[in-house]
Amino acid sequence: MKKKRHSSEQIIRKLREAEAMMSSGRGLAEVCQQLAVSEQTFHRWRNQYGGMKADDAKHLKELEIENRRLKKAVADLTLDKQILEEALKGKW
Repeated sequence: MKKKRHSSEQIIRKLREAEAMMSSGRGLAEVCQQLAVSEQTFHRWRNQYGGMKADDAKHLKELEIENRRLKKAVADLTLDKQILEEALKGKW
């Protein structure tokens, strides 16, 4: 089965649809089948995006990208610092 990538807005829309279907009396398996996702994926989405709005999810994604960029910058600077310390000690 081909993996699909859903945007955060699509995930939130599907979670809202799932809530509506479940409140009308459908079971979890039927809802997951209707949304074309596995139960595991549904639970993961609900844990990650449950209660969020589309704007919140977009902001979260932007923060994750910024965090990844900052972590890379810190790693690069740490490596540069270690190289300079070794050069000062004469271990090169």
